[in-house]
Amino acid sequence: MNVSLTPHLEAMVREKVASGRYNDSSEVVREAPRLLEEQDKLHRPRAAIAVGQEQIRRGEGILLTPEVMADIDREVDELIRRAEPLDPDVTGQ
Repeated sequence: MNVSLTPHLEAMVREKVASGRYNDSSEVVREAPRLLEEQDKLHRPRAAIAVGQEQIRRGEGILLTPEVMADIDREVDELIRRAEPLDPDVTGQ
């Protein structure tokens, strides 16, 4: 795969190598997709939080009392018993 960088990006890559953090320019370029993946993983929870905050503003939130938490625990136990997948927003996976 050939990758073309703008002069500005080339300078950034050279600076990263010169800093000693990376051994060569290839190492810097390989780091970019890994960082993009990390950024993508952070986006999903942030988006879910934004949705939840908007729901609370609309008065759609519920107070997490011990009783509500016990109900949630029972629902999760039932889903596990039936071998149904848990919501990724809940499990973080």
